[in-house]
Amino acid sequence: MEFYTFIVNFFRQGGVFLYPIALIFAVGVAIAIERFIYLTKETIGNRNLWDDIVPYLQSGNFKQAVARISDSGASIGTVLKYGMARISSARRRDDIEKAMEEGMLEIIPRLEKRTHYLSTLANVGMLMGLLGTVVGLISAFGAVATANPAEKASLLAASISVAMNNTASGLIVAITLLLSNMFLETKTTRLIDSLEIAAVKFLNAVTERSGGEGPAPAAAPPRGAAPRMA
Repeated sequence: MEFYTFIVNFFRQGGVFLYPIALIFAVGVAIAIERFIYLTKETIGNRNLWDDIVPYLQSGNFKQAVARISDSGASIGTVLKYGMARISSARRRDDIEKAMEEGMLEIIPRLEKRTHYLSTLANVGMLMGLLGTVVGLISAFGAVATANPAEKASLLAASISVAMNNTASGLIVAITLLLSNMFLETKTTRLIDSLEIAAVKFLNAVTERSGGEGPAPAAAPPRGAAPRMA
């Protein structure tokens, strides 16, 4: 209850600029939560799918791998699906690699979607707080210049309170959203790196099955267990 009262008084004393700052903060937090949930689901889905298809890659059973990939909507499934589609027609390792690079070009924009808005919202929120601070200081000096001597102290204190509340709000929004942006960019980069590592491991598995020349599957036993996806 005391916290609620503090928030209400904070907005009453902060002036009109606190409302757009609060709106910016709410939008930024919503984007950060949505991106965190999406990236976490993608990370778990990719890891589970990779663990399922590793035995198929080891044994050269690409049909079963394709069937498992088709049932999944994970990002790694999309990337490997491009590579699987080129196994039968590709003559070189580079052909499959280029096909998976095409899949990466489709996936990366989804992973990075909306994250860059957080830094923009942080800057706008900080500037709105600065604008509210300037307006509050202008009101303070105007009050001192025109008010009666007995009222100057109270008017000056009220105007400075408006300025400081806007400064604090702008800094809170900027710090929170910038930290969220940094965390999500790190999480996105780590996920993209794991996709690239999985693509390389897939290429190595295909190359091993074909004796190092082409992607055609063979019946020879695998050379060691494929490592887990990062």
